[in-house]
Amino acid sequence: MTTYTERPWLSLYREGTPADITPEHRTMLDLFAATLARSPDAVAIRYFDGVLSFADLDTRSDALAVALAERGFAAGDRLAIYTQNNPAFVIGLLAAWKAGGCAVAINPMNKARELTYLLADSGATALLCLEELYTAVARDVLAAGEVRVSTVVTCSPLDEQTRDDERLFAGATRGGAEGGALDLEQVFAEYAGRRPDPASPQGEDVAILTYTSGTTGVPKGAMNTHANLAFNAQTYRDWMGLGADDAVLGVAPLFHITGLVGHVGIALLAGCPLVLAHRFEANVVMDAIREHRPTFTVGSITVFIALSGLAGVTKEDWSSFRMLYSGGAPIAPAVTDGFEAKTGLYIHNIYGLTETNSPSHAVPLGVKAPVDPASGALSVGVPVFNTVVRILDEDGKEAPVGEIGEIVTSGPQVVPGYWQKPEATEQSLPGGELRTGDVGFMDEQGWFYLVDRKKDMINAAGYKVWPREVEDVLYGHPAVREAAVVGVPDEYRGESVKAFVSLKPGEHVTEEDLIDYARSQMAAYKYPRSIEFLDELPKTTTGKILRRELRASVT
Repeated sequence: MTTYTERPWLSLYREGTPADITPEHRTMLDLFAATLARSPDAVAIRYFDGVLSFADLDTRSDALAVALAERGFAAGDRLAIYTQNNPAFVIGLLAAWKAGGCAVAINPMNKARELTYLLADSGATALLCLEELYTAVARDVLAAGEVRVSTVVTCSPLDEQTRDDERLFAGATRGGAEGGALDLEQVFAEYAGRRPDPASPQGEDVAILTYTSGTTGVPKGAMNTHANLAFNAQTYRDWMGLGADDAVLGVAPLFHITGLVGHVGIALLAGCPLVLAHRFEANVVMDAIREHRPTFTVGSITVFIALSGLAGVTKEDWSSFRMLYSGGAPIAPAVTDGFEAKTGLYIHNIYGLTETNSPSHAVPLGVKAPVDPASGALSVGVPVFNTVVRILDEDGKEAPVGEIGEIVTSGPQVVPGYWQKPEATEQSLPGGELRTGDVGFMDEQGWFYLVDRKKDMINAAGYKVWPREVEDVLYGHPAVREAAVVGVPDEYRGESVKAFVSLKPGEHVTEEDLIDYARSQMAAYKYPRSIEFLDELPKTTTGKILRRELRASVT
């Protein structure tokens, strides 16, 4: 019998790809230093019409590290970064490491209650944030006195560029420092040429705290170590063959693990440009693609749907890309087929969690993922280098090949635990192996398939219905742009299947038509009993459709 520890998926690797890799760098600081020594004048960031070299990143992060240290930031301290996809985010990361500490990634959509919790839980003593977020949110949080932050540095989204694109920055001005905060541009000027005392982080030291969404409780800070990040940055580079001649389009939020590793980590390791555009606005991003000609990106499938659906977009607009990967949410086969028809590009699946520092699985470059004939699910790929993934049944025993169970992952990318939460660590990471909470299976060849989240399973009259399967069927309808399926209370069945759907521009279909379409393709207990049409489905900043919000709207 095939066992998971035998890694049957290795036969699916590209020819010449090793089963295991040896990390070239112990820490992210070592990784950056090697690239800086090799290519100091190479372009590190393109931000509208602004260009920063690796030498620029070095001098700017030196200046910020010195400014932080002078204000008491010491080894082991935490710098919270509360910005959009701006150059300041990358500079802040490097500065935190150079000052001997770690960073705390904060979603720029977070409001006062959420920010207070994250700052308090992490114990951050310094904060780097956008001026507008300081004025609207952070200033009042700090004034309340419930957090330890003593140093604030503010920045403007207009920094490091001169174009001031009206589609993003209409009415925006550089406000400068206020209320005791430092201005980042002034820090660069005042501390120009100064270098911090050398920092020597170890691989096991925390490089950044990334907080889980908190859908099943309070958010937990995953302790992403230097070794975790350095390993998976190299995984991306080696799996996809990325190098200095490539350019990475930063469509995922940098505060999210995909942006941290799949954008920042790759660029710092490969020594290639990272293209940033403040936040995702489809027309702005498409213009950045046309101008800067990136060769690689990884993002949510909703990003690719939005970009390919823009008026006037041609295959030529996409011609600079050598490869595309998508993660964060399962992809319906009909969506990848439709995207390829429009753009000429195949979207490779990738899968991972915050706790796996982005990828634990990926489709080998140049290979099309198979579709499971029984469920219609598109494979999320195979485990990457040095990684063992098992499927466990409800009793915690290894499930036979082909049977559904919980996906559990072990490898160099798995975090050691959650910040100051030993009980949660023991529950989710017993023995260092991550219990993902995702349900799936492995086929005989070693391809893995994600069925759904455990908590999203619908119990309809005793039958298990996985929303993912119903969504995949709905995506096959030519009028459907996005679909999400949830369980709603039903006096007879216990739960009933309900779908929320947004339509492609110019398309029209009735609820009855879609229900009939689904009924014709699945068992009677699975098809949706009701469908609600929305202009837009609610999403996270990373593009994941929020089933929990939809569920809450009807329960």
